[in-house]
Amino acid sequence: MVVAIVGPPMTISVSTTTFHVIDLETRMPFHFGNVEVTEIPKLFLRVETDVDGATQEGIATGGLIPGWFYKDPEMSLDEGIQNMVAVFQSAADIARNLDPEPTAFAFWRSLYEAQREWASDTSFPPLLWSYGVSLVEQAVIDAVCRETNTTFASAVRENLLGIDLGSVYDELAPFKPKELLPERPRRATAVRHTVGLDDPLTNPELVDSRPDDGLPLTLAEYVREDGVNHFKIKLSADPETDRDRLARIGEVLANLDVDDYLCTVDANEGYDSAEDFKHQWSDHMSEPALRAIFDRLEYVEQPLPRDEAFTPETRELFLGWDDAPPIIIDESDGRIDSTGTALEYGYAGTSHKNCKGVFKGIINACLIAHRNQTDAERQYVICAEDLTTVGPVELLQDFAVTATIGADHVERNGHHYFRGLHSFPKKIQETVLAVHGDLYRHHSDGFATLDIDGGTVDLNTTVDAPFGVAPLYDTSQFAPLNTWLSERNG
Repeated sequence: MVVAIVGPPMTISVSTTTFHVIDLETRMPFHFGNVEVTEIPKLFLRVETDVDGATQEGIATGGLIPGWFYKDPEMSLDEGIQNMVAVFQSAADIARNLDPEPTAFAFWRSLYEAQREWASDTSFPPLLWSYGVSLVEQAVIDAVCRETNTTFASAVRENLLGIDLGSVYDELAPFKPKELLPERPRRATAVRHTVGLDDPLTNPELVDSRPDDGLPLTLAEYVREDGVNHFKIKLSADPETDRDRLARIGEVLANLDVDDYLCTVDANEGYDSAEDFKHQWSDHMSEPALRAIFDRLEYVEQPLPRDEAFTPETRELFLGWDDAPPIIIDESDGRIDSTGTALEYGYAGTSHKNCKGVFKGIINACLIAHRNQTDAERQYVICAEDLTTVGPVELLQDFAVTATIGADHVERNGHHYFRGLHSFPKKIQETVLAVHGDLYRHHSDGFATLDIDGGTVDLNTTVDAPFGVAPLYDTSQFAPLNTWLSERNG
């Protein structure tokens, strides 16, 4: 595919890629489907790039959590991790062998097409093989922003990165990103706290002993201690279970005098068909005990399995459902133009996650903005989600993008599952506190942790950094990927 050069021409290539891994222990068991997780490996990619003849490095981080990409209860954790490593290594190998490109966006498109061709001989789903692309993409963006001494928000608005909106959606061809995105990046955002299916709401519901780390654990504690008033509620797709759970959450929030909250619900592909979802949703809407929740609902996330999301039956029902809630895709957003497809099928929009692609997220935000400007008959949504992102790199780069697209609340629960940055070397924690002391604070127990005040986080140093992260951390202090794999495999 030919991509027009719409940003300042420069030469961009990648000469070196290195992977390192650190294992992060969770504060409490994390249930992902039928798998109990107590440790999540975080993989660091460091690239050496040539940007207009100058050598510059960039970094990115991803989580080795295969369950979200597959949702296959028969797949072992080891097999899933091996597949994730394969797509990361493939993308890195391809990146090193690509010819120089005139913009970061053009480099990404070339990498994407080559990785797609490679994946055609595998069984890897698009959501997975494109994650390898997005990790390299993030590291390259970081390098370009560092070399040009430009923040990510400015690089997008000045189109230093060469984003060509029309190469994905014809309707966006006349526009540049700055014409559709907010004029300025957000410098603070609300934390949308995820309430999992088994998460305790109040202290009496605690079954197991709580972690002794001085951090909140129950929903009530997060409300009282961090002031959160944005919530993402997980649905099980079992009518009775969800009815009771939603009613109980509404009761807890009412008892805490949280009047001005808003919420979203995430069905995680739980309903068999659009008809099943509509039937259960209509039943919930008729329940007086659930009125408080639904009066504050912004959207429903991915109710249908990936193979049911884009069927003729789904399209007919969603387009003909007059009082439907705004419904967005998440796991179905596997390809560059999946959001456009979703809109044709009656969905309201999509979620942004850096793991699904930074440039794709910017384009999706522009598409949603354009539709909201030109179509008064429907409500279109671009939201920001990601359950387990943590610093010192991954979280901040994600915030740099969500701030740029104007997300006023973001799903954030990495600080809930992990004891801040406790598992990282002391020097990294000290650096984070010194450079990003608005986003992180020093906990009295001696570790750096996310600073949530009044339900929001301060993004000033994140927005003002090259691509969210000011320091270029030495990733060689972590385990080399091949060493980590050898030790893991015994």
